[in-house]
Amino acid sequence: YEIAQCLVGSEMCIRDRKMTIEEILASLRTEAQKIAFLKEKTINVPLWRGRFGLIQEFDPTKHPVMNKAKYPDIVTDSGIQEVTRVTCDLQRLAVKRMTELVTGIPVKRVYSPENERQKEVANYLEKIFDKNRIDSVNIERCNMLFAGCEVMTLWYAVEQKHTTYGFSSNLKFRCRNFSPMLGDDLYPLFDEYGDMIAMSVAYTRKSGKKTVQYFDCYMATRHIKWSTESGEWAVIEDEQITLLKIPCIYMWRPTPIWEDTSKTVYEIEWSLSRNGNYLRENSKPIFVVLADDIIQFGDEKSSNEEAKSVMQYPKGSTAQYVTWQQATESLKYHVDTLRNLFFTQLQLPDWSYEKMSQQALSGESRKQMFIDAQLKVKDESGRLIEFFDREINVVKAFLKIALGEAYAADIDALPVETVVTPFAITDKQDLANYLMSVNGGEPIMSQRESIERLGESDDVDTTLKEIQEQKTVDVFEPTE
Repeated sequence: YEIAQCLVGSEMCIRDRKMTIEEILASLRTEAQKIAFLKEKTINVPLWRGRFGLIQEFDPTKHPVMNKAKYPDIVTDSGIQEVTRVTCDLQRLAVKRMTELVTGIPVKRVYSPENERQKEVANYLEKIFDKNRIDSVNIERCNMLFAGCEVMTLWYAVEQKHTTYGFSSNLKFRCRNFSPMLGDDLYPLFDEYGDMIAMSVAYTRKSGKKTVQYFDCYMATRHIKWSTESGEWAVIEDEQITLLKIPCIYMWRPTPIWEDTSKTVYEIEWSLSRNGNYLRENSKPIFVVLADDIIQFGDEKSSNEEAKSVMQYPKGSTAQYVTWQQATESLKYHVDTLRNLFFTQLQLPDWSYEKMSQQALSGESRKQMFIDAQLKVKDESGRLIEFFDREINVVKAFLKIALGEAYAADIDALPVETVVTPFAITDKQDLANYLMSVNGGEPIMSQRESIERLGESDDVDTTLKEIQEQKTVDVFEPTE
């Protein structure tokens, strides 16, 4: 009851702007009350773990067809006969497809420097992202977002003298992702205007043979870390953040990327699994003898023991193999229809080899296949661009600490635009012709760049020099 009163009072204080987050935490008496306040989540994000969590849909081993209580094995006199269980990992495939559409062409940062110092800053920022392998990080983050519905990236600095960013620095910048898919619980705290005032993450770690719970809270000027190593919540770290900005970037979505299509996947699995049972039971060949007399059988030896078999039946009898005539077309139609419905509802392309090879499509036709998916990426790019823009601001703040006040104004003033380009099949020849046409027919690439892009020359400068010498010979010694 006391905790509930504290929480209600604290929320009113935030809403009325009477107290800061640090003042509210200071007003709460126990560490458990502070953590309970920080765990108050104002956004509705689906759970990942638990009986009704998203992992039940994402992991095919947890689908209903794998549940032996719902779909039990058959108990016979000779033992337990396992039923056919076929799973379709389409939810995971949808996550991978969406991530490929967003990151197949890497996310770009377009800088518009207005002076030489801003050009330096742009190079420094790009090197920081490059050293952190930001393209791989983006792939991981998109997978976490589209499956687990939320992801947080923490940027931090470690003391290490180096020059890998193009300048001498005592700090090395690193980033780390947190997600419910990794066992982390994320708790963003927003004010009434939607601005984040605190970002917290709860996780567990092994300490010897004991499992210890941790809770980190990041604010603009302070980082507090709690632990249960002593048996109850206690502060083990409390440090000031000189960044003056929350070093965490958070992104979430209300539903997983497969949305409400899991029932379609389950229906495919049930159809294939039940049909598998029928196939197993009836696909065994049966040898039938049609005769009035009783025929002895079962004494035949194996093919390894005798070279031939002699069978004798009464006159007028017939013997033949009888096979089960199953109507497979209806099952194939049912499964194919459900599969097509799955991808159509999600606006995702079905890139399986079987689908792509069914029709001989031209290059232009294959481009048209991506229209729906490109629109899907545009729908999703809003939260992605907002996330990436916030990340740039955080890295800028770290860079100001590394470079000092002399660069602070130019770092803040440097315009940076994040560009998310949906993946598509492109024809470089068409692109080159288009760019040359809008450029007035002038070349868009130097000769040296074209040789370098081709990648066949071991020494680009030597190759360029030889080409120029050949042109000189052709001019002064024309062939007859």
